[in-house]
Amino acid sequence: MAAAAAAISGSRTCYPSVPMARGGRRRTSGCTVTRSSFAPCTPASTPSAQRIGSKWAELQGARDWDGLLSPLDGALRGELVRYGEFVRAAYASFDFDGGAPSYGSCRFPSRSLLRRAGMPGTGYRVTRLLHAASTSAPGWLPSSPPCGSSYIGFVAVCDDESEIERLGRRDVVVAFRGTATCGEWVDNFKSGLTRLPTTGTDEEEEEEPMVESGFWRLFTAPGEAHSSLQQQVRDEARRIANEYGGSGMPPLSITVTGHSLGAALAVLTAHEITTQQRQEHGSGEPMMVTAVSFGGPRVGNVAFRRRLEESGGKVLRVVNSDDIVTKVPGFPVVHEHDDDDSGAQPAKGMMKARLPRWLVSKMGWGYTDVGRELRLSSHSQANVVASHDLDLYLKLVASCTD
Repeated sequence: MAAAAAAISGSRTCYPSVPMARGGRRRTSGCTVTRSSFAPCTPASTPSAQRIGSKWAELQGARDWDGLLSPLDGALRGELVRYGEFVRAAYASFDFDGGAPSYGSCRFPSRSLLRRAGMPGTGYRVTRLLHAASTSAPGWLPSSPPCGSSYIGFVAVCDDESEIERLGRRDVVVAFRGTATCGEWVDNFKSGLTRLPTTGTDEEEEEEPMVESGFWRLFTAPGEAHSSLQQQVRDEARRIANEYGGSGMPPLSITVTGHSLGAALAVLTAHEITTQQRQEHGSGEPMMVTAVSFGGPRVGNVAFRRRLEESGGKVLRVVNSDDIVTKVPGFPVVHEHDDDDSGAQPAKGMMKARLPRWLVSKMGWGYTDVGRELRLSSHSQANVVASHDLDLYLKLVASCTD
């Protein structure tokens, strides 16, 4: 079962053998669709690092990536691959051995995690390992990790002066892996919407902010040995702001990235940090918070999307148009005044018929996509696992040209 989870989550170490059509890019439905060809099972060719400098805020979504996605900006392409490598490190450091006492834990010490996971010389230092408690799996499935919660990612802070200069700021990465344990699979299928707690900044709206109940439970439930993932993120973001923020310090940003389930948690984490910043009304300049998601499912409804946007959080969704995971859960609901200015239509394979909003709301399945979308195309032949693979996503991004 652990092996199957690893395969669908995208933790394989070589690229899938997927037939790829040759050709260039084209603009379709307001999204960037990239067509590429590449050799399978070869190492990722990460674009050479570019000096970002004062352009960093634009690359992090300050202008919602206008003019950067079609064609894909070279500096942004390099940053997307770089953040994807952090997600790959979260997978590589997870113990997938379901028969071992260490199952579900991090295989490496924090101080050497990035190096041992295949990312030496990044200029980042892991400051915290993150854990999430999932629902108990049925008795007929393999047992859950012994402590009741699993290692799901890490926080890493850029502390190398030359890298800070290249990036134009001190960057903090929060990286999440995708689904790996049976309990997490159980939570994935809890696809009904649940209400978010209200905040002091909420205004009266026709619709309450809601998110997928399984993702929210995984984010908020405490484990036996750890506080909730939500509390861990909140504490670490506050500590980082206190230690590295303030006058005389380099600008500070937080980039939350993940794949599959990790992409959903990245969006919830961005919402948590931006909401926390608004509530605490810090005297300093708030950190810019950006979520970069790979192969992420839908997370919440229109009101949730609005709350995240109003808090200042930015989301860039990297989507393979052949990946079914990006088209679930629920039914996409678009309010007329929320339509994309580009006139985007549902992606290929999505249901084009619109159900009545009252019916979708009654069913608890009224979802919307959050953030801007960079849509790629692998032309896979109905291979669900290959289309969702993280390595495929990174190869598709790396193969984009200006």
